[in-house]
Amino acid sequence: MASWDPSAAISTYLTLEDISNAPRDSKYATPVLKLTADAQDKGYDIVCLPITTDKWKQRWTDMCVLPPGSDGERHGEAEQRAEAWRSRPGFMRDEVTITRVDEGEGVTAMISDWLELDAVDDWVRHDTEIALQQELSYISYLNIQTAILPPPQNRNHVASYARIVNSCLKNTPYIHLSIRLPIYNPSIFHPSPSNAAPRTPPRAGTSPHAPRLMIPDRDVPAPEAEVNATWEMWDVIRSMCDYNPRLTLTLDLSPALPTKLGVLSKWTAESVRYIFLPSSTFIANTKGYPVLPKPTQNFLRDSMIHRPTIILAEAHLGNHTRGGEAAYSQYIKHMERSSSAVQAAHRVGAVENFAMGYQDYLQAPLQPLMDNLQSVTYQTFEQDPVKYRHYEEAIYRALVEWPSQEEEIVLCVAGAGRGPLVARSLAAIQRSGRSACVYAVEKNPNAFVTLQNRHGLEWDSKVKLLFGDMRSIEVPEKADILISELLGSFGDNELSPECLDGAMRFLKSNGISIPSSYTAHLAPLSSSKLYNEARTTKDEKSVETPYVVMFQAVNILSGDGGGISGSCGPQVQECWEFEHPRRDPVLDNRGLPLTNSHNARSAKLNFHIPHAGVLHGLAGYFEAVLYDNIGLSIHPHHKDHVSKDMLSWFPLFFPFREPLYLPSNSELQVSIWRLTNERQVWYEWHAESFLVTLNTSHGDAISGSPGNSAAFNSTSPSVGNYSPLVDAFDSAVLDQRQGAKTPPVLGTVSIVKIGQTSLHNPGGRSSWIGL
Repeated sequence: MASWDPSAAISTYLTLEDISNAPRDSKYATPVLKLTADAQDKGYDIVCLPITTDKWKQRWTDMCVLPPGSDGERHGEAEQRAEAWRSRPGFMRDEVTITRVDEGEGVTAMISDWLELDAVDDWVRHDTEIALQQELSYISYLNIQTAILPPPQNRNHVASYARIVNSCLKNTPYIHLSIRLPIYNPSIFHPSPSNAAPRTPPRAGTSPHAPRLMIPDRDVPAPEAEVNATWEMWDVIRSMCDYNPRLTLTLDLSPALPTKLGVLSKWTAESVRYIFLPSSTFIANTKGYPVLPKPTQNFLRDSMIHRPTIILAEAHLGNHTRGGEAAYSQYIKHMERSSSAVQAAHRVGAVENFAMGYQDYLQAPLQPLMDNLQSVTYQTFEQDPVKYRHYEEAIYRALVEWPSQEEEIVLCVAGAGRGPLVARSLAAIQRSGRSACVYAVEKNPNAFVTLQNRHGLEWDSKVKLLFGDMRSIEVPEKADILISELLGSFGDNELSPECLDGAMRFLKSNGISIPSSYTAHLAPLSSSKLYNEARTTKDEKSVETPYVVMFQAVNILSGDGGGISGSCGPQVQECWEFEHPRRDPVLDNRGLPLTNSHNARSAKLNFHIPHAGVLHGLAGYFEAVLYDNIGLSIHPHHKDHVSKDMLSWFPLFFPFREPLYLPSNSELQVSIWRLTNERQVWYEWHAESFLVTLNTSHGDAISGSPGNSAAFNSTSPSVGNYSPLVDAFDSAVLDQRQGAKTPPVLGTVSIVKIGQTSLHNPGGRSSWIGL
């Protein structure tokens, strides 16, 4: 697999003051070239700088903004200049910071931060859009690849901001745009008065007293609302831009982060390209060196796996007494080295190391009955020491506990491939000291050649090879122990139930199957990366196909606990189970099932959604019992305990065609079916979202997640309507802010449906596994 490269590039942020105060040096043609060279000497990978000067801001303001109390003659002159500019927008020399292509090398451009794409005034927004297009055109002229846009600040006009960004993406097809956003909006603690003036005075013809609405006022400041306000604006922007892959995020970590990071997990599923980190975010440790607060440390460590660019601002100002400018970048590199995700990627044998290069890469599941696997595919699976160690241990335990001490025990490996399970069976026989023989059944004619070669070189009379499909082949004698490795990422998605139905013909009535059972599990997830990948081909089939994926930029939306209704299950829920051998088979005279209907399954699962997010698909996992308490698992909560560092399986991803927004404290009801006919097996899936209104005895209504319409004892005070943005676990914080202590109230639960997806893959029209 690929070796790990440093995940975090480090950039310095140059201000207009830095550029104007740069010392002249005859070695460099311009101050920007001098500053860029100095930054490279200090170890920075990239330089971020503003593309315009204050002269541009002044000219634009004089043309496009009507000052309070201005007379009509002055306004007419400004309007003439503005109209001339609108017809042919362009810069004067002193309005830009760079003019040469070589100055733009290794530079990320910062768009003028005073541009108000979401201004209250319509004409200000109109002229701001022209100004932004002008700046992007100039950046494109200088061959700069990325521009960082100022953040949206007006929730009521974020759609206008998004429309402008979408227009820019279409008009500048070679530039990547990144939206700078604080990770949450601390101004929610200090709501602006409703009659405050707009940030920019309006043009003529507009009301000078138009209201300023940054974030709509709420009666009760809600802890998660502080975090969700900016994420919701981002969600509107990227949705209106149709998840354009050239649109990314620049997360501003200037505000202190909350101590509970659960509400921040949604950012891990977003396309974060830059993290803006001013020196003011750092605090001094006991020796005076700059360090980050614990919550920011944790968030930054978790973010390192996504390889962001860290933009360090004001690092040269000497805000801390020890370490100098270099201390900040050294500390960032320490954060990277101490990241558990980065450490796992370095550790040989870890799944993260094995999967380098495959993170969030969609792979079609295998078709083991229709296709003959390539030798390199077998080789990849055989690199997994954990799986085969567990198989050997399970076989050894079954041999040791086999009741008959005198008769020879017959083992059968169904689907022997290139022989790894045969070798492990022989090792287990030797360890157990029992008398046993092994049959190896394989249908792949190419792999059967490898088996014959190993038989002649290694196994000789210890193993008997049988060529054919396990569903129809006849064996010389029945087996005491049947061993197979037919499991897929969802347990049954590579037709293990159907294959073993046929293989059970040659298992004795008291025989043992390894594995003896396996279960499929689901969880709802958000991932803009996976959503975009699934629809890349613009083919409807691609968004109705389950994919094998090594998850990275994903966020599991569900939480543990029942929500308001109390009817929800855990974060990851079991769908169904298959057991071998079946205890109630209906068989024909050959020992085969009459139909495959017994392998159909369905599940209806309820998930509590504690934090607002967007549903892009479902994460599928499996667990298997090999023998007794020996198993295999890719369940995210159990895998380290059951089969740590197992490499053979990545999770399964069931995509949705359209994203589904889920507010905080909502509930998601997922339906999934495993269906079959005489030729194929396929999955269908569907989801519905709900809110619950808890009608209390005081006449109040509390919004939350759906459940049974029954009486419910609430331990929360009656505070009117809870917003869908209010986080479940933060309701206690909300209570403290209110200073209210009220006794439990009794109420009834009313379910409100708020959304649904379409039925995916009906009749197996897009994806199926052939029998």
